[in-house]
Amino acid sequence: MNGKERVMAVLNHQKPDRMPCFGANSTVTYDQMEKVQAFWPEGHQKGEVMAKQALAAYTVLGFDAVRVPFCQTFEAVALGCKYKPGKSVAGGEGIPGIEHPPPYKLDDTPIYPDDFLTRGSIPELIKAVKILKKEVGGEVLVVAGIIGPFTIAGSLLDAVPILKATFKAPDKIRPFLEVAEKAGTTLAKALIDAGADIISCEDMTASPELIAPKTYRDLELEYQKRQFDAIHVPKILHICGNVDGIVEWMGQTGADILSLEPKASARLAREKCGPDIILMGGVDTATTLFMKDADTVRRGCEESIADGIQILAPGCAVAPGTPTENLLAMVEVAKAH
Repeated sequence: MNGKERVMAVLNHQKPDRMPCFGANSTVTYDQMEKVQAFWPEGHQKGEVMAKQALAAYTVLGFDAVRVPFCQTFEAVALGCKYKPGKSVAGGEGIPGIEHPPPYKLDDTPIYPDDFLTRGSIPELIKAVKILKKEVGGEVLVVAGIIGPFTIAGSLLDAVPILKATFKAPDKIRPFLEVAEKAGTTLAKALIDAGADIISCEDMTASPELIAPKTYRDLELEYQKRQFDAIHVPKILHICGNVDGIVEWMGQTGADILSLEPKASARLAREKCGPDIILMGGVDTATTLFMKDADTVRRGCEESIADGIQILAPGCAVAPGTPTENLLAMVEVAKAH
């Protein structure tokens, strides 16, 4: 089987020749950038460079899918947030973010621009997906990332105001979730038209480590379900941290795959979500993949597989300074299962 056939077998609840391995989040590192001679910040803003960096997940690491983009700014910038370039750090350029102040306050009415898909670097992201589809679309899956409604709403309002509003005025967040869901869904459809095989939705601010599980159920679940209902390719849902308190509702969103960090219990996810949901995950990206050695990575991967993980993956976005040998160790474990 090639990588594409392998992942599709798992999605169709068939037995692949061996366990697939790829990332639901960014897998680009400084070492990969050197190997393919494509660097940040251009990799965040130019389609050709973005595609070249994403290809390294296949050509350098041997992953079963390639994935763009590598930051969480595309929708927010197109909705009016200010782009904050990544700082220079040891090894290269850091990951960009959203600059303060945010464009809206809680009593404002957010606006969805009619020219959303032409704003910021979105046209370059669409171009990158087209390049990836042409280059490796027959061999490995093309995964395109969008950002979840609650996280985009958090960028429009800033983290502290939206987190306070979840307790004091939750209904005031709804107009922002409406616009955020529309933005992510519109982007997902454009990326599918460009050739994306899977949509991976990251919703970091919806983590139980930031908002109460009740807030996820009462506010975010409705918009995430609406978004996934409108996307007609397989969907991955990734929420950071220990999601044990919300995993039952994550399983009700319409996601085909739940991407879990090792802080969360894969056994509990299986119990709460039933047999149809595919579970992906692996080792902690900060404390293990980035900081430990390949033997520790191998042991962490084996523990995740024993807990019920079906697709081996970094637990979250890979730190750009992560050693290549640690990522290769993940593939090695996957090949043994």
